[in-house]
Amino acid sequence: MTPLTASGPAVEFASVTKEFRSDWWQTPVRALAALNLQVPVGQIFGLIGPNGSGKSTALKLIAGLLRPTAGSCRVCGHAAGSTEARPRIGFLPEAPQFPRFLTARESLHYCGGLSGLRGASLALRTDDVLAWVGLTSAADREAGTYSKGMAQRLGLAQAILHDPAVVLLDEPASGLDPVGVRDLTRLLFRLEQTGKTVVLTSHFLVQLEDVCDRVALLHEGRLLREGALAELAGASGGRLEQFYLEQLGGSTQ
Repeated sequence: MTPLTASGPAVEFASVTKEFRSDWWQTPVRALAALNLQVPVGQIFGLIGPNGSGKSTALKLIAGLLRPTAGSCRVCGHAAGSTEARPRIGFLPEAPQFPRFLTARESLHYCGGLSGLRGASLALRTDDVLAWVGLTSAADREAGTYSKGMAQRLGLAQAILHDPAVVLLDEPASGLDPVGVRDLTRLLFRLEQTGKTVVLTSHFLVQLEDVCDRVALLHEGRLLREGALAELAGASGGRLEQFYLEQLGGSTQ
């Protein structure tokens, strides 16, 4: 694992605003507005909120795929997107794509090479992560023959292949059957037990109840609430879904 260089949070947003515009003369669309948020080291942190609330944008800012319009985002004490921060990040996008003609093993060897892994250490690490995500028996099948759930597992494998300190997962349960969701839950706990920080988005609030230490609720690019899961859900009868609906003006009745 790439060691942390600071005793502070694993991820920090400081007054981050992110705007998009399709043309310079049009009014920009604000995806995040003055976001202040800290993700503690070694925890599983959930980002929740409606579609369009800024969850995926936040993950892409952490990964360095986007730059803030204003404010700053830091990873392990380093500016997101910097040469110091990038090796510390593993990222699973919502819909991972791999070359259809490459096997899972070949895809991971390629990804590992981009992260500086070589030779026997890459081969051993590839075998390890394939076993972690349950793809050992399909490791030498072409990715083009994979189901959506299997492709999601392969995406998880590439996200953790280089042993990053911070793992970003955008809707990781998408396409997984109940067994796959169970295995994902086990993997998240294993990552936490090895000292990783996990930041994930999900609409499966029941799953987040099982795994998250803290959650942040975003709405229209703004942070509504953030805190320990037990504290936030406890005030709503112990249910994260009830808390979510109460904050957004809905009801389970």
